[in-house]
Amino acid sequence: MFTNWLRSNRWAAGILTILRVYLGWEFLHAGWEKITASKPFNAAGFLANSIQHPVLTPEKTVQYPWFNAFLKGFALPHVGLFNVLVPWGELLVGVGLILGTLTTAAVFFGMLMNFVYMFAGTVSSNPMDVLIGIFIIVAGYNAGHFGGDRWVIPWLREHVFRRVHKEVQVHVVRGNKAVH
Repeated sequence: MFTNWLRSNRWAAGILTILRVYLGWEFLHAGWEKITASKPFNAAGFLANSIQHPVLTPEKTVQYPWFNAFLKGFALPHVGLFNVLVPWGELLVGVGLILGTLTTAAVFFGMLMNFVYMFAGTVSSNPMDVLIGIFIIVAGYNAGHFGGDRWVIPWLREHVFRRVHKEVQVHVVRGNKAVH
């Protein structure tokens, strides 16, 4: 019932717009600060600290060994990539949420960044951002109803996804019958 309300009600769309713009501003501001800082953004210190001081269980064992392996084996050796992805990702997530364009994708990637920070042991505003993000992602299209999604999503459905669906129908065949 609540999910249906989030996904279809105009009042919900209005409330979600306020939450979406707030969250978008937080991401936009964080990304803009990193991009325009006098000293270029460098995630190396954060990554090294996250590796040296992982999140621990009550028994003092590493809570997320797979995440630490990712940081050590991929993220830190490719820190240059993350020095670009983090600030520009934050900025683009912010723009998408503020404009309400590709809202579901923007909030998904924003939540992904929030989870990465939390896996690294940084709490800050991340849990609240994830909570807001959950409402936005569950609402789907309605979260961007008062934004660019009102025009972008119908256009994508008509011109991109319908064409892809037709091509899949033509090319996917089981026996003598096309799969619909």
